[in-house]
Amino acid sequence: MDHVRGAPNHPQAQGKIERWHQTLRNRILPENYCLEGDLKAAITAFVEPYNNHRYHESLGNLTPADVFCGRGPAILAERERIRTLAIQTGA
Repeated sequence: MDHVRGAPNHPQAQGKIERWHQTLRNRILPENYCLEGDLKAAITAFVEPYNNHRYHESLGNLTPADVFCGRGPAILAERERIRTLAIQTGA
């Protein structure tokens, strides 16, 4: 992972994080939160499944947590093994 700086006041250079912020705002902000703890709980309820359970097509249908923790190659190899076995058995 590299730290890359973008141009100030130029959100187009920050495309991925800007898209993530837009997704977060679209899911969280339509509701009103009176207490700070309620808003934090809603953000946590969004972030946890987004990072740990939702498969991302751009990551080879892996979760971000799988890729970040280095489990991606093993998962993809297991999927390929299962696919090959299914083809061989005609399932």
